[in-house]
Amino acid sequence: MAAATARFEARVNRDTHALLKRAAELEGRSLSDFVIRAAQEAARKTIAEAEILNLSLADQTAFAAALLNPPQPNTALQRALEQHNRLIGHD
Repeated sequence: MAAATARFEARVNRDTHALLKRAAELEGRSLSDFVIRAAQEAARKTIAEAEILNLSLADQTAFAAALLNPPQPNTALQRALEQHNRLIGHD
């Protein structure tokens, strides 16, 4: 069974159209295929960059230290755990 498709249209000025068409020709692709592939690559890159946590060296060190030597739970955290256990239960 063929995959479902959705239609996408965009209006661009003549210079942009010519630029995209030329690039598509250079790659031996249709204009639609070129634009779709370029948009997919840009979308994946944008999503990947948004999902990466960028920390300074000092923040990386502090994060690693907190993971390796976590602080004791404070009162608020202990109360939150107790409330969670009352409402949700525990394993």
